[in-house]
Amino acid sequence: MSKPTATASAPAADVDAPIRTVAFVSLGCPKNLVDSERMLGLLAQDGLTITADENEADAIIINTCGFLEASKTESLNEIRQALALKANGRLRRVIVAGCLVQRHKTKLLDEVPGVDRLVGVFDREHIVEAVRGKSNPRQEHGHYLGKYHDLTKRVDSGKLIVDRDEGSAPFDQLPTKNYQLPVFEDDRARLRLTPRHYAYLRISEGCNQGCGFCTIPSIRGPMRSKPIEQILAEARELAADGAVELNLIGQDTTSFGMDVGYTPGLSGMLKALDKEMPRDVQWIRLMYAYPSTFSDDMIKALADSDRFVKYIDMPLQHINDRVLTLMKRRVTRKQIDTLLDKLRKWIPGMAIRTTLIAGSPTEIEAEHQECVQWVKDFGFDHLGVFAYSPEPGTPMGRMQDQVPHAVRQQWVEDIMLAQQELVFARNEKRVGETVEVLIDRMDSSPEAQGKPSLGVGAHYVARTQGQAPDIDSCVFLSSPKRLAPGEIVKATISDYQNYDLVASIAKEKRRSLKMMG
Repeated sequence: MSKPTATASAPAADVDAPIRTVAFVSLGCPKNLVDSERMLGLLAQDGLTITADENEADAIIINTCGFLEASKTESLNEIRQALALKANGRLRRVIVAGCLVQRHKTKLLDEVPGVDRLVGVFDREHIVEAVRGKSNPRQEHGHYLGKYHDLTKRVDSGKLIVDRDEGSAPFDQLPTKNYQLPVFEDDRARLRLTPRHYAYLRISEGCNQGCGFCTIPSIRGPMRSKPIEQILAEARELAADGAVELNLIGQDTTSFGMDVGYTPGLSGMLKALDKEMPRDVQWIRLMYAYPSTFSDDMIKALADSDRFVKYIDMPLQHINDRVLTLMKRRVTRKQIDTLLDKLRKWIPGMAIRTTLIAGSPTEIEAEHQECVQWVKDFGFDHLGVFAYSPEPGTPMGRMQDQVPHAVRQQWVEDIMLAQQELVFARNEKRVGETVEVLIDRMDSSPEAQGKPSLGVGAHYVARTQGQAPDIDSCVFLSSPKRLAPGEIVKATISDYQNYDLVASIAKEKRRSLKMMG
């Protein structure tokens, strides 16, 4: 979606005219994207026209991310650009939704005055009313934070009994029945922002892990698993809409079912999904796995079906035992190493993605170097690194002994350089390998047309099973014949460009028929 661009000569907005067109900006992770798609579905059902051009919109909705300070800055910049459009053009209403609203509540209005409505993460069903209703965000019911607006507290019979910011008990040690939360969020009837051939399927919301650096429980609340029947209904809807690939998401997917006493857990849900899905759904990918709750049964469930891709996304954050304890990760280096070894041995060819945090409070050089060496020794297929961000309200954010910003940034670079060397060497060895790829889109860029390594014919951006959409590298593919997004074909790797692979489909050989004399 294009960025808002203020125009001084634009006509003044008619504040009394009905709102007919809405622009939408979705920021943050795939979980937030699902919320955006659900809100767009509600807007479309109400008859509002969705436009990709903010300059043509009567209202704009910004679904924000508030997980880290950097994401807060990005969200605020988008809001300010929208407010500039409102001041100078036809735009009449700016609605801010999502995690930043849930985290900062009406204090957000002091930072960006001029916002017309606030919609909290659990009140997305009010989005149509926010677009069409009264615009004063400070009046009663003028914002939609709802009864879930303060998820840092546990409430029993209307009385506050635990403060999440000050208490030591993680959410899973508190009786979740006392939280005034919806049982689950229904993600059906979405207007999807992803291409038709892949979709995100949320299996749970919230998290019970209580990591020392993380704000998610205070924003999204404790773990709430969806019923199996609901997951299957949503999956069938996505399949009927053309999804070939389903990406399973949640704050902590491996704890699925633990909050509601569903004994089969994630492995049982995976088996049900594999059994019930139409064959048109060919790839199912598990994201956001948590190491301390990753069982042998889960690995076996992934290994037992060809439909589950050989890929796992498991944020590990660090490997040093003291730092893991500081982070309240409830797992040790030995447990992590054992799990990773099982994944590689039990599922040959398994691609493993992780994310790490560099520069946690009190972390020292030796602990950082242990992490760098571990990255070199294990050889992750994909890896991302964040410089530690001290977030208000978290145990680690309150610590005094913070690592200097410059040191954190240097440690990020150390880890990424170690990963880069490994990936480039691995990609070089893959030249000549035949792989199965899923076509994402045509690559019509001038760069694609001008690269001899891509060969002649049509050019595409594709992915192997070991590459998740948007976050991982890709395959630049040339084909002698036209292909469609969502098509799965076999190709031969001919080259690589840094993290990305270059591949081609061989031209079919034709037999020549000799005339019999």
